Amino acid sequence: MRIARFSIDGNVAFGAVEGDQPDELVLDIIKGIPFADFELSGTKVPLSKVRLLPPVLPNKVVAFGRNYAEHARELGNEVPDTPFAFFKPSTSVVGPGDEIRYPSFSEELHHEAELAVVIGRMCREVPRERVRDVILGYTCANDVTARDVQRREKQWARAKGFDTACPLGPWVETDLDPFDLTIQLTVNGEQRQLGRTSEMIHSVEDLIVNISEAMTLLPGDVILTGTPAGVGPLHVGDEVAVTIEGIGTLTNKVVKRG
Repeated sequence: MRIARFSIDGNVAFGAVEGDQPDELVLDIIKGIPFADFELSGTKVPLSKVRLLPPVLPNKVVAFGRNYAEHARELGNEVPDTPFAFFKPSTSVVGPGDEIRYPSFSEELHHEAELAVVIGRMCREVPRERVRDVILGYTCANDVTARDVQRREKQWARAKGFDTACPLGPWVETDLDPFDLTIQLTVNGEQRQLGRTSEMIHSVEDLIVNISEAMTLLPGDVILTGTPAGVGPLHVGDEVAVTIEGIGTLTNKVVKRG
C-alpha cells in the first residue's frame, strides 16, 4: 500500500494511493492514522486535487553517513567499520513539490538521494529478526547538505540540519523489499546519481539494530540509509528529483532563501 499525507480544503489527512497512471491516481481517505489499525473510508479524491505533504512528521530523523563505499571515497573519507549516525531535526523536513531554500551561510549546496525507512511503532533494542515488524514502509529522501559548511565546521548540525534540508516523499510504500532497489537522482533532467540499495555497507536491519540499541524509536521517525556516489552541486533554480524503484519520485526546486 502507498500511504500519502495530504491537505485539501484546509484539512490534513492520510490516504491510500490507488491507480497506476500518474494522471489517474486517487486517494482513498484513511479513517485514523497509519500507525494503528485503520480502515479505508471509501471516500476518494483525485491526487491532482490535493497538496501532498511530507508523508510523516518525524519526531527525529536519524541519518547514516558513508554507507556506500564509493560515496565515502568520492569525498576522500574512510569507509566506517560500524554505522555512523547523525541527526536532522524535524524542522528540516519538507514534502514533495516544496522548495529547498539555499541557506545564506553556504556557497556549496549538494544533493544526496537516499532510501528512507519510516518506523511504524515505538521500539527499542530491536532484535534483527524483528526489524521488519517495526517498519511501516519506505519513502524517498534527499539529504541536502551544505558541503562547505560540513568541511569547515567539522560537525554536521548546521550543514545538514538547516530548514528544508530533508525533503521526503512522495508517499510511504508499505509493501517493499528494500534489499536491491535502484536509486537515481536527476538535476534538471540530467542524471547525477545512480546506485542500488544492495551496495549499502550496512543493511536496513544493521542500521535499525544499531540505533535502537541507543534510543527509543517512535512511530513516524525516519531513518536515512546513506547515499550512493555521484553527489554534487545544486544551484538556485535547479529542479532535483529522487526516484527509487518501487516507490516513486520526489521532486523539489531550489530557491534563494528569503
